[in-house]
Amino acid sequence: MGGLRAASPSPSGAGAGLEPRPPPCVAMACVLSSEVATVLAVMRRNVRWAGVRYGGDDGADDEHLDHPLIAGLKSLRRRGAAWGPRWRDDVEPLLYLRPFLDVVRSDETGAPITGAALSSLHKIVTLDLVAPCAPGAAEAMGAVVDAVTGCRFEVTDPASEEAVLARVLQVLLACVRGHAAPALANRHVCAIVSTCFRVVQQAGTKGELLQRVSRQTMQEVIRCVFARLPYLDVDVPAHQQFNSTVLHHDLQVMHHVSLKHDFVSRKAHVFLLRCNVVFDLQGADYKNQCSGAEEIGNGKNDYVCLNSSGDEVGDGSGVLPDKAMMEPFGVPCMIEILQFMCSLLNIAEDMEVNPRINPIDFDEDVPLFALGLINSAIELSASSIHKHPKLLAFVQDELFRNLMHFGLSMSPLILSTVCSIVFTLFYHLRHELKLQIEAFFSCVILRLAQSRYGASYQQQEVALEALVDFCRQKEFMAEMYANMDCDLQCSNIFEELANLLSKSAFPVNNPLSALNVLALDGLVSVIQSMAERIDNAPQHHKQTALEINEYFPFWQLKCDSNTDPDQWVKFVHQQKSIKRKLMVGVEHFNRDKKKGFEYLQGVHLLPEKLDPQNVALFFRYTPGLDKNLLGDYLGNHDEFSIQVLHEFARTFDFKQMNLDAALRLFLETFRLPGESQKIQRILEAFSERYYEQSPQMFVNRDAALVLSYSVIMLNTDQHNVRVKKKMTEEDFIRNNRRINGGNDLPREFLSELFYSICRNEIKTIPEQVAGCSEMSFSRWVDLMWKSKRTSKYIACDSYPFLDHDMFSAMAGSTVAAISVVFDSVEHEEVLTVCIDGFLSVAKLAAFYHVENVLNDLVVELCKFTTLLSTSYIDDPVTTFGEDTKARMATEAVFTIATTYGDHIHSGWRSIVDCILRLHKIGLLPARLTGDTADDQDSSSDSLPSKLASSAVVPQVLPVSTPKKSYGLMGRFSQLLYLDAEEPRSQPTEEQLAAQRNAAETVKKCQIGTIFTESKFLQANSLKDLASALIQAAGRPQKITSSLNDEGTAVFCLELLITVTLNNRDRITSLWDDVYEHIAHIVQSTVMPCNLVEKAVFGLLIICQRLLPYKENLVDDLLKSLQLILKLDARVADAYCENITLEVTRLVKANATHIKSHLGWRTIISLLCITARHPDASDAGFEALVFIMSEGAHLSPNNFVLSVEASRQFAESRLGSAERSIHALNLMEGSVNCLTHWSREVKEAGGDANRILEGIAEMWLRLVQALRKVCTDQREEVRNHALLSLHRCLVVDGIAVSSSAWLMSFDIIFQLLDELLEIAQNYSPKDFRNMEVSLLHAVKLLCKVFLQSLEDLSSQSSFGKLWLEVLDMIEKFMKVKVRGRRTEKLQEAIPELVKNILMVMKASGILSKTSTSENSLWEATWLQVDKIAPSLQAQVFPDNEGDSTTQGEQKILDTPSQSDQNTEQ
Repeated sequence: MGGLRAASPSPSGAGAGLEPRPPPCVAMACVLSSEVATVLAVMRRNVRWAGVRYGGDDGADDEHLDHPLIAGLKSLRRRGAAWGPRWRDDVEPLLYLRPFLDVVRSDETGAPITGAALSSLHKIVTLDLVAPCAPGAAEAMGAVVDAVTGCRFEVTDPASEEAVLARVLQVLLACVRGHAAPALANRHVCAIVSTCFRVVQQAGTKGELLQRVSRQTMQEVIRCVFARLPYLDVDVPAHQQFNSTVLHHDLQVMHHVSLKHDFVSRKAHVFLLRCNVVFDLQGADYKNQCSGAEEIGNGKNDYVCLNSSGDEVGDGSGVLPDKAMMEPFGVPCMIEILQFMCSLLNIAEDMEVNPRINPIDFDEDVPLFALGLINSAIELSASSIHKHPKLLAFVQDELFRNLMHFGLSMSPLILSTVCSIVFTLFYHLRHELKLQIEAFFSCVILRLAQSRYGASYQQQEVALEALVDFCRQKEFMAEMYANMDCDLQCSNIFEELANLLSKSAFPVNNPLSALNVLALDGLVSVIQSMAERIDNAPQHHKQTALEINEYFPFWQLKCDSNTDPDQWVKFVHQQKSIKRKLMVGVEHFNRDKKKGFEYLQGVHLLPEKLDPQNVALFFRYTPGLDKNLLGDYLGNHDEFSIQVLHEFARTFDFKQMNLDAALRLFLETFRLPGESQKIQRILEAFSERYYEQSPQMFVNRDAALVLSYSVIMLNTDQHNVRVKKKMTEEDFIRNNRRINGGNDLPREFLSELFYSICRNEIKTIPEQVAGCSEMSFSRWVDLMWKSKRTSKYIACDSYPFLDHDMFSAMAGSTVAAISVVFDSVEHEEVLTVCIDGFLSVAKLAAFYHVENVLNDLVVELCKFTTLLSTSYIDDPVTTFGEDTKARMATEAVFTIATTYGDHIHSGWRSIVDCILRLHKIGLLPARLTGDTADDQDSSSDSLPSKLASSAVVPQVLPVSTPKKSYGLMGRFSQLLYLDAEEPRSQPTEEQLAAQRNAAETVKKCQIGTIFTESKFLQANSLKDLASALIQAAGRPQKITSSLNDEGTAVFCLELLITVTLNNRDRITSLWDDVYEHIAHIVQSTVMPCNLVEKAVFGLLIICQRLLPYKENLVDDLLKSLQLILKLDARVADAYCENITLEVTRLVKANATHIKSHLGWRTIISLLCITARHPDASDAGFEALVFIMSEGAHLSPNNFVLSVEASRQFAESRLGSAERSIHALNLMEGSVNCLTHWSREVKEAGGDANRILEGIAEMWLRLVQALRKVCTDQREEVRNHALLSLHRCLVVDGIAVSSSAWLMSFDIIFQLLDELLEIAQNYSPKDFRNMEVSLLHAVKLLCKVFLQSLEDLSSQSSFGKLWLEVLDMIEKFMKVKVRGRRTEKLQEAIPELVKNILMVMKASGILSKTSTSENSLWEATWLQVDKIAPSLQAQVFPDNEGDSTTQGEQKILDTPSQSDQNTEQ
């Protein structure tokens, strides 16, 4: 940048409207006096000028005058003293410049004097004493340039000569750098450049210093000239406007100059001949040293003159008119200078090289110097070239052609400079250089970057470096894809460059080289650019190519707007779709022409009815066609093929082209067939088209046909090795006499045509591959013709409109290439680049849903972590910590997993395997997953102590532990030293550092977030993660406490449970797999172990956490708890207490969410089991109390189950009697729920019979349960059960039907029979105080009978029931306890029977006047007499009527009193 800054002109010199810097405050008289004195002093040192007198006009000897040079200097000193402070505006600069200019021009002065005068001029110009606004400033600056470029001086010694040449360069540089530079004319600027180059030539035979100074000065001059372009006015005069016809004609004529290569410019050749530039190639130390034609200081002459006749740049032989060169400093001189620099590129083309000189040295110096000048010019002016049409046209054509040619140079320096220039042009002018850029990459970069085309290693390296520079431009590849790959007539540059980078990154059978790393850098730059554009992705631009439903002319289709994404994105997608189909059509055509046409018609790329024009367009513009087939088709004799041939010829533009150039272009598109008739037809079509566009040379098309045929014959004659006698020029001219309508063609034209064919063969067998071939002149002409018709260049901004297609095309090869490099390299910087590439690929694959790429990437990275290695490692932690590559890969894997897990599927298995390995070697923290975000209590808090303790991950093992010996002597020594501990070696500092690195890496990975944040994963990815965990855990057929890999299975199960808990909203997609896995563990376990513990309690935690949120899964979740019921007895016994605690927590937290009978059955079944377990019964009963207390959570779905569970706890003797009584109270209290439900049903109305029947059924089940407890051995429990049963049977509010009452009596009779049996047959020690229980039982019977009397009296079976009751009472009356009857029963039973009889009497059920009841009356008294014979008289005295109101009331009151007595 320092050079660019130094070369930049001053603002005033730019003339761009910027404020000029103020001129230095110097006194004119002082400067002039000083400089005149200096020059005079130097002149007086020479004897020639010291004291010399010149005679006057009259020849008098006594009159002496000064030499005119001295007189002029003295006169200037006198006049300068009189100029006032406004001398800048009043004095013409020529007045104080002319004396010094005269000294410079004089051939009488020696080198020291000329050097002094040049120094004075340099000072005056540098101090800006020539003001741009001064009168005559333009003439003055022109005079300075003319004088300095025409400088003549006498050589005294080589050193002084070099000093003068250096001063010349300084003055010329000051002229273009100073404030007055805009006053220069275009011709003066060209003269400055020409003179600088002549000094460079002459410096070749001088000292090293002058050589370097001259070249550097010319560089500075070029920079100063072209730095003015941004400040020039765009509106140039009319005569300077671009004349495309003139320039095009000039470019066509270039081809016919008989030089070595096509690219040598006619202008360059003419200019070099006119400058008489000759290179001395005979010097032993030659290094491209140049000497000018006018150099006469060669030992035979004593003078040097820098001027030569007509050897200036811009002398009128160029493309610009003389009038333009007289205009002020502007674009015309820049065009001429660029033309001159291009001529330097070709200066060595027709030189014969001395065998003693290294050809690379010779070919390198001058072109490299010229390219350096061009690079300087382009760097400073490229941003403004597009504003000036003629300059732009020159850059597009001649300059770029020369760059293309020298881009294939063997010299790495030349290639590097060419690439730098093209890169600058691309950066600023890519909108105007679309096809040129395509050609550069196709013919230069892609050719030189691959060894298969013969490129040296240095060429490959330079080409790849240039390509990487392009790739670092963030929009480069996107623009290549949009403008090249999506253009029907362009190569697939993006695909070819991407493939090149991928292939170049592979170290094939060799260690990694700089080329591989360089290609990797470019590949990663492209991927990173795509990844950065993702953040700017607009949602509304996701477009797909429209389907083509009918044919339309698409070959010349152009985008309406290349700046509106809504239009150009759709356009390029459509073009790319067409291009893909065309490529398929080409493959079909190359195999079978008919099938090819049919396919293209099927996809509507050709009309249903073929027409010649569309077929011709297909042949002309579709790349990849077999040129042999194409030539044969075009030469066919059928009418349609002939029409296609003529339409094909009409697609060419032969205007302003010579015949051989046009023929070359025409025959490059297909292979000329061998049959003469086909050749005839093809040449006829060509001649017709050529004559149509270039009629000035021929009188008719027959003349063009004859000459074309003659050229083909000449080409065969000259370049066929089998032809021994070659055709001469005279033969060729003689063969073509009188072919032009009876007249001869110009001899010069035929001669030029002859030598063109001789030196440059027309290839009738063109290359089949369009890319990676040299750019011939005819191809370049065709390119320039296409460039005027091609669609506009599309500039891609920071939006990823096309990145999806681009990424899909290069993703697979990119991952493979980066993986190979990553595997081969150990350098950390390169590893970092690879990791950046991996992460960018992952980001793109996730964004564009290219999930197969992402999964393959994850699998590949997991291999690099070394965690999947099965080989034994003595100290895996230290090994992992010392392996930088493995740690970087591990971080990358888990970064991808935590960031883009949504799109990982098969890759989860590899990730899980890595996690398991880290867990196994002890690098994971004890609490990997932490607390779930959705729950207040952590999962570890809810686990029992045994489970929580088992969650601890083993710590890092010691670095090295001596292995135990298990041999015979080893065992014997162990017996001797049982108490002695084996010493453990302490880890070294390096090992400790490695362990810290490993731990830090795992910490950065944040592995736990994969599972705690799994709720954000997509459903498919989440399911795949769960499946990976299940697969990694394995499925052993039989699990015992000695499971080999239990730790892995336990860890996987913990992670699976964590994932399940964090995805409660999507539990349906996970539940089946999770349940199946846990079920397999539970059902396969036969001994207590950590795995089954985790499974059981994990299942309980899942149910506990998810029940409140998933009503539709409540039954499934609770049903899963039935697995606990299937546990092996030993396993169940080991964990019963903790299981019960968890079930209790579940019930307390989720009782309101359990609605179904199935769910309650599972819960209560688990509680029932605990009733028989000494450690778990208290916790189980606590849960039961929570359910049944005050009926808070009782419902018809769990009533019977709860009652049954209470019965079991009441019968259980593991707890205290108080707990059994409490259980009985729960059963007794539950009857209130039945009455409440009955009342609600009755109030609701409607058809309630079925519901009431269900309630009655539950009441019977309650009675049945209580009956079972009434035979308990414990006195207090038994008696309390009887009282509870009593209360439940006599409760009001339950609609008990007659049948239900009858069933209840069956239950009571069964109970009484059991009690009687116990009392009579069992030891009093087992059933103590049975007489009280019997008393409670008989009272129960009587009370229930009275309670149901009203409902049962109307039943036909009432009599039978009544007699059974009396019969049972009789049994109790006669029962003997401990061998004797009990007094309490003897006293209570008659009173109880009396109360029953009184009620039956009062209700009219028992009456002696009832004829229908005589049998009941008689049977009753028959039985009663057995119990208490006096009762009949007491109930029915002889003097009492059938019924009285008073008596009824008294009798009705009696039972209540009896009840009170009984209760007491």
